[in-house]
Amino acid sequence: MNTLKNKVQLIGNLGQDPEITNFESGKILAKFSIATNDSYKNAQGEKITDTQWHNVVAWGKTAQIIEKFVTKGKEVAIEGKLTSRSWEDKDGIKRYITEVVCNELLMLGK
Repeated sequence: MNTLKNKVQLIGNLGQDPEITNFESGKILAKFSIATNDSYKNAQGEKITDTQWHNVVAWGKTAQIIEKFVTKGKEVAIEGKLTSRSWEDKDGIKRYITEVVCNELLMLGK
């Protein structure tokens, strides 16, 4: 167990088209969110679907592939690591976000 590390694997559908940013340095960033669904039955026997949204960022070649081939509604499998960061918004309020930094992407479905 000494080799455990920060690793996330998700399969889900994009909620919107990726947001692509090209930096002057030549780096490229893709930001998007994916929805994952979990289903269970409640005490009354009704099927309940719980949808969770995950913020994803990808850099470099992975971002280039996302820019060319990935659009809203597409099913993807991603692998990466969880990161958390904070910033101050324009009103001076400290904001926090947790994202998956994607290092592998697999396009699923049609």
